[in-house]
Amino acid sequence: MAFSFSVPTSSNTKHSIMPVIASIDLPAPPSTKSVHNKPKNVTVSQGELSFLLENEWREMEWSEEVRETLMESVRSFKPASEIAVTEARVLLVGPVGAGKSSFISSVQSVFSGRVINRAMVGSSSSTSFTKKLRSYNIRGAGENANEPTALVLCDVMGVGEGESTGLTLHDALSVIKGHAPEGHQFCPQQPIGAETVGFIRKPSTNDKVHCVVFVVDGSKVGSYAKSFGATFQQLREHISNLGVHQVALLTHVDQVCNGTRSDITKVYKSQAIQQAMVKAGELLGMATSYIVPVKNYCSELDLDENTDILLLKAVDHILQYVNLYFQDN
Repeated sequence: MAFSFSVPTSSNTKHSIMPVIASIDLPAPPSTKSVHNKPKNVTVSQGELSFLLENEWREMEWSEEVRETLMESVRSFKPASEIAVTEARVLLVGPVGAGKSSFISSVQSVFSGRVINRAMVGSSSSTSFTKKLRSYNIRGAGENANEPTALVLCDVMGVGEGESTGLTLHDALSVIKGHAPEGHQFCPQQPIGAETVGFIRKPSTNDKVHCVVFVVDGSKVGSYAKSFGATFQQLREHISNLGVHQVALLTHVDQVCNGTRSDITKVYKSQAIQQAMVKAGELLGMATSYIVPVKNYCSELDLDENTDILLLKAVDHILQYVNLYFQDN
């Protein structure tokens, strides 16, 4: 599967980098349980335990109290800005099938109290289902449904799907700078510019992206081509020049380790996931302290307390760097 990420050196010049991503067989999805029930003891075989470390390599607490504390922290979040900024706009960028749209739907599910797919998710790992710029306000359920949080997650076309169909560097930076209108349909042959319908000529701080989140599939991180890593590091350099902080999500962690698939609370005891984090850091040119593991809701029909905690921890991690943006700028 080829990938194109065009870097304009002048108004008419582009360079393409086209890595190939290998496909692997994925294990069966994990079982589910209701968020309203206390976590049950999970039996893990001796073979699975051999991949788990005695001590956590990151400290993590798992309880209903932790979940509620994290939810309230996100609900009450306000951008630390002296100007009138009402939203924290976060852009998710990553390969096709890495889990960008699934993460958005999963976070929305946590706050809705049930599993929903608000950000439509495709089933192909070679073609991006998302073609347009879509911004999703994270809202609550019931009485809080009309009270959105300050968090807005922005979804764009995936990268790595073909030399003429992938997201270009030019368009990615246009979104981050706030020039791209909501609902813009990406087309590499028609880069975002002054002639684009709805083009925002003088974007306000509310139009701009305040943090970029790179999304990497933990089950495939070892098979991405080196040139693909060069592409992401090149993008990171341009984003840094804009003063925008970046973090990363390692998705599909339940497909990386059998122990974690059986019990997500083992995520920070898993040697396999720890190694996948290191590989993700090398791919992105990013310290592992910026990377957090998550498990998205994919096949489940009910929420799971511990899965929620992992997702909420990721959101809390992202919002810390959103605040850094406002402090730095």
